[in-house]
Amino acid sequence: MKKSIFLGAIAMTMLACTSSNPLLDQPKTPYGVPAFDKVELKHYLPAFDKAIAEQKAEVDAIVNNPDEPTFENTIVALDRSGLLLDRVVGVFFNVLEADGNDDMNLIAETVSPVLSELSDGIILNEELFKRVKAVYDQREQLGLNSEQMRLLTETYKNFADNGANLPPEKKERLMEINQELSLLSLRFGNNVVAETNACQYFVTDEAQLKGLPEGAKAAAAEEAEAAGHPGEWLFTPKRTSFTPVLQYCENRDLRKKLLTDYTTRANHDNENDNKAIIIREMELRIEKANLFGYDNPADYILADCMAKNHQTVDAFLQSVWDPSLAAAKREAAELQKLLDKDLPGEKLQPWDWWYYAEKLRKAKYNLDEEELKPYFELDNVRKGAFGVATKLYGVQFEKLENMPVYNPDVEVFKVTEADGSLVGILYTDYFPRAGKRPGAWMNQILPQYIDAEGVDHRPVIINVGNFNKPTAGNPSLLSMDDVETLFHEFGHALHGLLSKAHYKSLSGTNTPRDFVELPSQFMENYCYEPEVLKTYAFHYQTGELIPDELIEKINNAGKFNQGFVTTELLSASILDMDFHELTTAEGLDVNEFEEQSLKKMNMIDEIIVRYRPTFYNHIFTTGYEAGYYSYTWAAVLDADAFAAFKETGNLFDAETAKRFRHLLEQGGTRDAQELYLEFRGKEADPANLLRRKGFIE
Repeated sequence: MKKSIFLGAIAMTMLACTSSNPLLDQPKTPYGVPAFDKVELKHYLPAFDKAIAEQKAEVDAIVNNPDEPTFENTIVALDRSGLLLDRVVGVFFNVLEADGNDDMNLIAETVSPVLSELSDGIILNEELFKRVKAVYDQREQLGLNSEQMRLLTETYKNFADNGANLPPEKKERLMEINQELSLLSLRFGNNVVAETNACQYFVTDEAQLKGLPEGAKAAAAEEAEAAGHPGEWLFTPKRTSFTPVLQYCENRDLRKKLLTDYTTRANHDNENDNKAIIIREMELRIEKANLFGYDNPADYILADCMAKNHQTVDAFLQSVWDPSLAAAKREAAELQKLLDKDLPGEKLQPWDWWYYAEKLRKAKYNLDEEELKPYFELDNVRKGAFGVATKLYGVQFEKLENMPVYNPDVEVFKVTEADGSLVGILYTDYFPRAGKRPGAWMNQILPQYIDAEGVDHRPVIINVGNFNKPTAGNPSLLSMDDVETLFHEFGHALHGLLSKAHYKSLSGTNTPRDFVELPSQFMENYCYEPEVLKTYAFHYQTGELIPDELIEKINNAGKFNQGFVTTELLSASILDMDFHELTTAEGLDVNEFEEQSLKKMNMIDEIIVRYRPTFYNHIFTTGYEAGYYSYTWAAVLDADAFAAFKETGNLFDAETAKRFRHLLEQGGTRDAQELYLEFRGKEADPANLLRRKGFIE
């Protein structure tokens, strides 16, 4: 359907939808969750229209208030504005990412620049900024508590860092840049999804799948039948599809084909090619940084992070890169020896790494990941993660039936304190589908905050993943990487759920980007601890608890292949920084730039960077530009935080858990470094991370 016809049809229904629109009506749902089951495509544009108008009116009321600006009538009023828009945005963009379609993409292309214009219109409103600045200038005389002072300071910085102090002509240009960037990032993500869905490879001869586990073959056969190719096997660039092939399939050509399909997405000369979008995004990001007096986007972005500038990040990454690369080279030499036995004279390639690493893991530790999968049934793993949260923080989880959801795969849980009081609502959506973007993430559907009457509005949070769907014969069985991913995203969810902030702009995960990964990565530490495994790792067929010998194998192999894992991650982080340290995009060739970046870091040929530019959603769509390093930065914090528990001799030490929960509850209400020092009593020690990975003794 053409965009103009589609939008015209939507516009004709706006009046009718506004009077009966589940996105606008006071929800009559349990716990006030969105009425996902009643929301239709026709409801979104009218809801955005009404919600945007409402926030504009709320801001106008602040600007036109005849009273002198105060903390309450300006700063708090601004924080409390836009609650209806929060709901509409929370519903629409979550569904777009997890269950989108072409029509929703068209709506997104319509509303994204409007939302950008609204945001800029607030930030660049001179009269509003005058009121904010008037309150900020007298901050020391206001008698504010620490959270109030944080809200005031962050509000002022948000205005100043986003153009409020710019002259009029620069403000106008900034708005143009922001609107164009919002559209470009949307199109970038849509292209990645389109390329992922369009790339299908059918295998017609089962002999070509020798070595592939039966469960993976069954899943590929079901996919092929659903695609109209019964009797064949379908593989796609989705990780759940091609990863088992890389690990187990003897067919080297097939491994090469599928890895190449994955790593070249949106890098072909077709309508989904993202190279031109990347160049334009970098042009605009550099120009935006220049407007604020910065030479490059990295320093503009990092000014409000823990790292502060690109030199600090570069030095940090290099300090971890050197031992990681050395370990990866040692691992590559071991794998080459195995390849030599099969294919004398051939050089180890990226499509060989996973296959021979799996062979080496079995040879060294007698550990076959397929042997573990029957013990990692999805529901049980989720129960294990819930159990860790219960032991640490006392919170309880209850599955809710007949809740409004946007897709039948979605499940809903009520989270409560031990006394039954509500902590929040958690949605989980774990299976891939055509309209879902790749990867795993946590979203906030509704924020936590305390309103003017003192009512604590508890958050609605969602965890989204792309794990194996159940087949006709098996439930969803997770790989070791999937288990870590589930615990990771659940850590983000807990950060949102446990929030106890007064103000929504400071609640939950509204923290610096190089701090926000601490709670998620901290949770990963628990998933393979023997004490935890014994709470959830039951064989899906027999109910047998995972035997001690398998637990021992898991822990013995805990440092295996960490050179590869860390080098793959760090190379993506360095590539991200190289892009955002550019001072000009003139003459930028995306593929050549990537090649030169990898050459500069001495990346070995046997490993491909985790995210190549044309499908690097983190830095070109989701707000992690000049921020992918934060996973490793936070890994130093999470390894050190977990060491605090280990030092007590109790993984669930009550006093340590109480201090860590307090850190989670604070959200962005205090300085991140201050919060960590309060929890740990000292700076994080990077040696804890290096020891965990086996890079040092």
